[in-house]
Amino acid sequence: MLSTGPFGEKPASPADITLTADEMAKVKGMGATAAIVMHIKSDWEKAQVNGLTTTFNDLGIKVIASTNGEGKTEKQVADIETVLVQKPSVVVSIPWSPGDEVAAYQKIVDSGAKLVFADNAIPNFKAGKDYVSTVSADNYGNGVASAYLMAKALKTKNGDYKGSIGVVWFDIDFFVTNQRRDAFRATIKDCFPNIKIAEDQGFPAGADLAGGAGTVASAMLSRNPTLDGIWAVWDAPAEGVIAAARSAARNDLIVTTEDLGLTAALSLKKGEFIQGLGAQRPYDQGVAEAKLAAYGLLNKQASPYVALYALAVTKDNVLQAWKDVYHTDPPAELAGP
Repeated sequence: MLSTGPFGEKPASPADITLTADEMAKVKGMGATAAIVMHIKSDWEKAQVNGLTTTFNDLGIKVIASTNGEGKTEKQVADIETVLVQKPSVVVSIPWSPGDEVAAYQKIVDSGAKLVFADNAIPNFKAGKDYVSTVSADNYGNGVASAYLMAKALKTKNGDYKGSIGVVWFDIDFFVTNQRRDAFRATIKDCFPNIKIAEDQGFPAGADLAGGAGTVASAMLSRNPTLDGIWAVWDAPAEGVIAAARSAARNDLIVTTEDLGLTAALSLKKGEFIQGLGAQRPYDQGVAEAKLAAYGLLNKQASPYVALYALAVTKDNVLQAWKDVYHTDPPAELAGP
């Protein structure tokens, strides 16, 4: 794995998270409860919550609240205050704006609940003291994977990798999306010097992530009408990039991205725009987080940062990738002809 944790920690594997039969029995006998506090609505979020709730159920931990901040700091802070009224034994959460939410997450710590972070962590909080661990994908590895997939799509008949591309990233200090962007840019620069990053621009946080990314992509295509491809930081912004390409009559634009949402999966299968992506494994991330919450209840020492391996997805493996990512069969519109 190539990622490091939010504070530079070396990644541990989810295979290192183990519970003995006696430990599981002890957790089941605690009558523990859990709250899940997420950040934005997405296929990724649904899969992670499914992994969490399934594993919590197996551990005898009752989920008493599951919230979504809808990309708004003030709503996530309010969600935290609301769930704490129910006095959960454990809280699993992904901070939306860590620097602005310190006080809210400190309330979780002060309540005595065992806290497990997804993807992001609060500055100056200490693993093993304030929280159990942080779990994420190997986001740097996913950025590398999507860079290689972009290069593959740009490969000429002569075997050269060359072209002109744009980079559309999330203009907010968010740990995992920063890693993806940094990895993509560094890999293109170091490994494919004849692929030039002609445009490199972020879009601001907001309710309409696809719209924000689409506005940036439209401007890129206007300034650079011969741009060969655009990388988007995850699948929802990629939808905005695709919309911009259609508006500019650029049906030949190559797009690579991160995360296997349904729209991205359909684009891959049809061979339209998206030619590859680096996928997280959100269901398995949820499984790891629930097990780490059990570590907290047992006062068992955990690795401060756990990451799951990147998954490169193309048209050839998209159906199997869906099963790997979501632990379900592909939906009919993806599995059909």
